[in-house]
Amino acid sequence: MNDAPRKAPRQQRSRETVDVVLEAAAQVFDREGISATTNRIAERAGVSIGSIYQYFPNKQALLHALAQRHVSKAVEQLEAVCDELRAQEPPFDDTMRTILDTVVELHSDRPGLHGLMHRVVQPRADELAALQRFEDRLTREVAFHLRRCGLGGSDDESALATAQMLVHAVDAQLHRVMPRRGMNTDSLLGLVERLLRD
Repeated sequence: MNDAPRKAPRQQRSRETVDVVLEAAAQVFDREGISATTNRIAERAGVSIGSIYQYFPNKQALLHALAQRHVSKAVEQLEAVCDELRAQEPPFDDTMRTILDTVVELHSDRPGLHGLMHRVVQPRADELAALQRFEDRLTREVAFHLRRCGLGGSDDESALATAQMLVHAVDAQLHRVMPRRGMNTDSLLGLVERLLRD
């Protein structure tokens, strides 16, 4: 099944239509899950089904486009947070709370959609590489702050291994557990603290 967009919108009006369709798709997928249909999305967007198919061949392509937008927004926001934390150098708990507040905020508006994207959307090779680069960047940032605060082991390799464990544990909670239970920074911070104690 082809999940790539048919074409990129070139004119302002076309870009606005795509934005309206993606916003409607986000709302309908969040509410209805994988049972959402392109007809329901078109109805919610107030456009014809032909307008959707002009840009997206199926609902998988819509989910894929939503996932790309989510990752782009996450990268942009977390890069800014990482730069701030490097400049300010707060205590580790405050550092992690700032990072976790950001990731919770990025996922709390539509947890059903985020859980669906995580389970259903299979990134293409170039997107997978970009996700891996971003995950590696975030892991290096957490490792930097662990070392800076005297946590996570006695050397860079130990701090990096600890940071990888923390990033993967938070990711699993964020995408598999919290969409069903609700987004919560304190529970993620508690998880980080427990993992650092063990």
